Amino acid sequence: MAKSAEEENQQKAFGWAATDNSGILSPFNFSRRENGDDDVTLKILYCGVCHSDLHTLRNDWGFSFYPVVPGHEISGVVTEVGKNVTKFNIGDRVGVGVLVGSCKTCECCEQDLENYCPRIIFTYNSYNPDGTKNYGGYSDMIVVDQRYVLRFPDNLPLDAGAPLLCAGITVYSPMKYYGMTEAGKHLGVSGLGGLGHVAVKIGKAFGLKVTAISSSPQKESEAINRLGADSFLVSNDPEKMKVHNKLT
Repeated sequence: MAKSAEEENQQKAFGWAATDNSGILSPFNFSRRENGDDDVTLKILYCGVCHSDLHTLRNDWGFSFYPVVPGHEISGVVTEVGKNVTKFNIGDRVGVGVLVGSCKTCECCEQDLENYCPRIIFTYNSYNPDGTKNYGGYSDMIVVDQRYVLRFPDNLPLDAGAPLLCAGITVYSPMKYYGMTEAGKHLGVSGLGGLGHVAVKIGKAFGLKVTAISSSPQKESEAINRLGADSFLVSNDPEKMKVHNKLT
C-alpha cells in the first residue's frame, strides 16, 4: 500500500495544500526527507504568490498532481547543512526558486542553465528520482540540494526579495541579455501584472527611461506615481499609439 504524505519521509512538515481544482487551500501535514550530505534545510519565513501557483492549484494546465503545496519564491533561514555543503552555514539568509533538481551532467547543467535540463525537478507538483513527491513553499520548512539554494544579500529584505526568485529573474534575464541595464536607454514594459511591475522597478533602478504600456488606462497613476515609470501608453488607443510611433 502506498505511503501517505506524512509517511513518505522522516521529517514532519506543515503547509497549505490544494486537494482538488476548487482553488481552495487547506491545512496539510506531510513530510520532508532528512538533510543529506549535499542538502540545505531552511525554515521558510516568506513565500511569494506567483500566478503559476494559482494555475497549478486549479489545474488550469491539466497536469496537477493532488495534493499540491504551491510556492516557488521561497525565502528563509538555514537551520541545517550537510557535510559536503561549503557555501552555506546555519543562520544564513537564503532563497529557493522554481527548481530543486536536475541531472547536473548534461550540456545545459554544465552551463548553469539547469532550467533547460530535460530531467529538471520543480519545487512542487514534481517527483524526485526516488518517486517521492515535492511540496512547495506554502509550508514551514524545506530541504534542498545546495546547488539550487541562493544566498540573500544582507541588505535585501526576505519578504520583499522573495518575488525576485521568479518574477524578478524572468524580467531581469532578457534585460541583461539584450543590454538593457545601461543607464539612459529606453525600456518599454508591456503589461502591468506581477512581471510588469517588477520590470518597471528594475528598469528604473538601472537608470533607464521606462514607458509602461497597458490596455488599462486606470493603471497610469500606479505606473507613474508608485512604480516610477517615466511615461504611460494605452495600448488599445490607436491615436495615442500612432502619436507615440511618430515620436520614437
